Amino acid sequence: MDKEKLVEMYRTMVRIRAFEERAAKEFAMGHIPGHAHLYMGEEAVAVGACSNLRKDDYVVSTHRGHGHLIAKGGKTDRMMAELFGKSTGYCKGKGGTMHIADTDIGILGANGIVGAGITIAAGAALSAQKRKTDQVTVCFFGDGASNTSRFHEGLNLAACLNLPVVYVLENNGYAISVPIGYACKITNIGDRAAAYGIPGLTIDGNDVLAVQEAIGEAVDRARKGGGPTLIECKTYRFGGHFTGDPQNYRTKEEVAEWLKKDPIPAFRAKLIKMGVLTDADAEDIQQEIDAEIAGAVEFANESPLPAPEETLKDVYTVPGSAVASDEAVAHPEETREITFLQAIKEAVDEEMQRDAGVIVIGEDLKAWGAPRGEFRGLYDKYGADRVIDSPISEAAILGAAVGAAATGMRPLANIMYANFLGVCGDELINQLTKMKYMFGGKIELPVTIMSYSGAGASGGAQHSNTLYGWLMAVTGLQIVVPSNVYDAKGLLKSAIRENNPTIFLYHHMLMTRKRGTIPAEDYSIPLGQAAVKRPGKDVTVVAIGYMVPRALAAAEQLQAEGIDVEVIDPRTLVPLDKRTIIESIKKTRRLVIMDEEPVTGSAAGEIAAIIADEAFAYLEAPIKRVCAPDTPIPFSSVLEQYWIPDETNLMAAVKGII
Repeated sequence: MDKEKLVEMYRTMVRIRAFEERAAKEFAMGHIPGHAHLYMGEEAVAVGACSNLRKDDYVVSTHRGHGHLIAKGGKTDRMMAELFGKSTGYCKGKGGTMHIADTDIGILGANGIVGAGITIAAGAALSAQKRKTDQVTVCFFGDGASNTSRFHEGLNLAACLNLPVVYVLENNGYAISVPIGYACKITNIGDRAAAYGIPGLTIDGNDVLAVQEAIGEAVDRARKGGGPTLIECKTYRFGGHFTGDPQNYRTKEEVAEWLKKDPIPAFRAKLIKMGVLTDADAEDIQQEIDAEIAGAVEFANESPLPAPEETLKDVYTVPGSAVASDEAVAHPEETREITFLQAIKEAVDEEMQRDAGVIVIGEDLKAWGAPRGEFRGLYDKYGADRVIDSPISEAAILGAAVGAAATGMRPLANIMYANFLGVCGDELINQLTKMKYMFGGKIELPVTIMSYSGAGASGGAQHSNTLYGWLMAVTGLQIVVPSNVYDAKGLLKSAIRENNPTIFLYHHMLMTRKRGTIPAEDYSIPLGQAAVKRPGKDVTVVAIGYMVPRALAAAEQLQAEGIDVEVIDPRTLVPLDKRTIIESIKKTRRLVIMDEEPVTGSAAGEIAAIIADEAFAYLEAPIKRVCAPDTPIPFSSVLEQYWIPDETNLMAAVKGII
């Protein structure tokens, strides 16, 4: 390396230390809310790693991420403003100390969930690989993260797919308060790389040149197609896990011994000995950085707080014009009949043809086209670059989809059964649906999740839930629930085109038995438009998913008894077409909601609450919910059929309020 680069590395280390020391003081004075997780002592790792990266390379960071962002070129004034919760901060005050991102320089975000970035980094690397660039992703995480499921799933996926990612494990000795010697029974965590068939090594994380050399080789290998590397950097955090940490889990003597290994004075001494730096140069750099950080604090202090109404922004992206209305094909001249599964396959195939950024990732895609065959033939047609067969790793599948979407792809993640969403709950609840908001709207995550749902096939309690109510509580997620072939194809095409995270839930009982007519021409159905499946004047029935055909059957029987039922299919639960439901209630004055899930916490309950809040004056009878009992789903067909709401249940509810 030339002199200028060595000096710049030293300057960056000093900048990180000065920023963190000042942040600690500002926190103590009450200027920074919450907690701050500071990077003092670990500067050599961030600087050594990022000195090998280009501006377009990616970095996935951690809750202790200030140093990583500064090392990649982040601005200290905007970072300080973010810590202060100001509108000029990197994320407009919505992310704070643990959630800072700067996509302009490849920073895909700091993350408050331990280990979460490991699978996201795999996705960013997957995106670069599929786009055929030579970009590399560096993922920082701590020793505690190496004991999470994401460590195994992320490294294993990266190894299987030979992804251009470098995993940098910052072993600072403690996972919060738990010493690494207790949490891990091997001396060097870098040795775990052997389990995944990838290179791994352990180095002195306080020697910035050792870090620069080791990670430089790994970055070069990844850039040339050599796949992932795991590098453990042994270092130490001089402060506690967080500001205010009592640190009763380590001794003052231990801290004092590590302070003797402070990477900044060690590097300064080395540069002076090499003749690259003088004491006067070092003093000038310190004064320059101190002035910069003082300016950053001044900028933060003078910046305005966010307007309160800013709270409501950056949750969703406004839909684009690419999603066309289905009105043009309401009465098509040519039609054809297909199955529900064919509708799904055609939608995915057509969108993959339309947009080269659409990729599919999931299990059993190559051999079977997924267990139900909805992607059959797509692997042969598009190849492994766009139909990615993954290990059984729901967290890795959805985490990779997040990283790929954040870096320019439009992934479709197949999570099989809706129950399995709990396995990747962090990726769903804390990553996919929150990153846009936490990062101040500066990231788009056009991910479509596809999952089977529903009872009726003797799947038992762990393979049969719909989870509508639970998913409606996941703010930032759009929910699509088709009830027929026509809607399935049109809604899925729109979901894939969406720039918002969207889940497409398709029912077991519709996949194998349902056939329907669709237009011969291309069409899509906008999300957020309910459909009146049957007009009526006496009572409104809102039915969800597989309950729609049951509601229509019940309506026909009730018609014979002189009761005229209007059946509404919301088609999407988020966004929910409240207007269509309310307009119907104005006419019928009565509402029954049919929802195949336990009544407590159901989507039916949420819809009932909305109507009670916004349309109570139109009602002449109580709102009724026809739902399953509050039990897990049984296996026996006799028990299962009793559990599922049916026509008899709906007819009794309707008669009860007529």
